[in-house]
Amino acid sequence: MIKAGLVVEGGGMRGVYAAGVLDFFMEKDLYFTNNYGVSAGACHLCSYLSKQNKRAFRVNVDYLQDKRYCSVRSLIKTGDLFGAEMLYDIIPNQLDLFDYDAFKNNNANFYSVITNINTGKPEYIKINDLKNDIIYIRASSSLPFLAQNVKIKDEYYLDGGISDSIPIKKSIDDGNKKNVVILTRDKTYRKSKTSLIPFMKIKYKKYPNLINSMANRYIVYNQTLDFIEELEKSQDVFVIRPKNPVKIGRTEKNKEKLEALYNEGYNDAKDCYEELIKYLNI
Repeated sequence: MIKAGLVVEGGGMRGVYAAGVLDFFMEKDLYFTNNYGVSAGACHLCSYLSKQNKRAFRVNVDYLQDKRYCSVRSLIKTGDLFGAEMLYDIIPNQLDLFDYDAFKNNNANFYSVITNINTGKPEYIKINDLKNDIIYIRASSSLPFLAQNVKIKDEYYLDGGISDSIPIKKSIDDGNKKNVVILTRDKTYRKSKTSLIPFMKIKYKKYPNLINSMANRYIVYNQTLDFIEELEKSQDVFVIRPKNPVKIGRTEKNKEKLEALYNEGYNDAKDCYEELIKYLNI
């Protein structure tokens, strides 16, 4: 296990790119002491840390036509576009079994990023036992408007990407001197200001801090990308990202497109592997 931080961005179905990278890491038995996942990135880290090769990919593509997985019907019926029961119970416990014991025994630290809707700030929850802690993975992946607020103890949470889409600064603050970051957008990408704030003010009127975080998200996100680029220049981070703009949305259902993006992630990791090993001083 490498003493370093691994940071995995989300992005809904775009996250299948990261799944490809992580599967290549698995094949090389490349694991990191500290892992940070946001939204889809947190989901894919679960299968990576349980050492179940291609499971993250299967979960992304095998149930695309199942209305319980992702559908307007699910949104209307349950309040979640991505069906929570399907994703966090039926799939891992019945259809594509998750290896809870392997995950628990992986000896790595794994933090799921979630956004507290009262404070609008990120919280970094250490995941120890996925059977008990899967609620934090669900919260990290719960998109505004497309998912219910997730109650944990006495607080409510939504998508970690609202407040910290790429937790590289958290990893550095935790003492990781080497960091590998997996992004799901190409180098030219910058986030634009959202047009949803008027609707946010209606739906989430009780949560002004959440609205503020959403309004400023594009600023924080772009500042983080600029910070990462500065780290790249000084060789203080290793970034794996798509070479070209990704033309896949958060709710993409085209299996061929998703498989192509997964393969792109796998091949990008393969192509830069020797450079990565050099950076990590293995």
